[in-house]
Amino acid sequence: METNNQDRHQARQQRIKEKVDARIAAAQDERGLLIVITGDGKGKSTSGFGTIARATGHGLHAGVVQFIKGTWECGERILLQKAGVEFHVMATGFTWETQNKEKDREAAQQVWQEAKRMLASDQYDVILLDELTYMVAYHYIELDDVVNALTQRPSKQHVIITGRGCHRTLVELADTVSEIRNIKHAFDNGIKAQKGIDW
Repeated sequence: METNNQDRHQARQQRIKEKVDARIAAAQDERGLLIVITGDGKGKSTSGFGTIARATGHGLHAGVVQFIKGTWECGERILLQKAGVEFHVMATGFTWETQNKEKDREAAQQVWQEAKRMLASDQYDVILLDELTYMVAYHYIELDDVVNALTQRPSKQHVIITGRGCHRTLVELADTVSEIRNIKHAFDNGIKAQKGIDW
């Protein structure tokens, strides 16, 4: 009986292996990816930073542009800057804190110029545009300008966009889109955001 179970298991695994091998053999195109990480759940920026850390570990040249969260100490930035990752930070903080649309727009445009410079350069292998979706939604950065910068970037450059409510045009343009869904969040139960875990 145990031998029959092992034989069936091995046969199933072999069929799975053949399908996986076929997909790997068919996927031979190599180019820069546009990755979108969106949704209302926690972990979008964390996922983006994880990819930047992975790329840096493999010796790729990475850059990060941060919108929205600029006044908070950022554990990822502290670590990754030591590893040579270039950062440009909006530095005005959350828009509900500033309550100044024109100031926020100017700050967004300032760091967007740095993003455009990096997107136009073949010196960067991977770029994280953290919380860019909000800048498009608030019209601080024009969607057409973003699309143009993304479509004109070097062919092997990877870009990661994070943030809630990603515009459908960027979703359609992307190669990989992940949506993080909120099921439960500690903050909703009165637990404050904690250093090293939430930021």
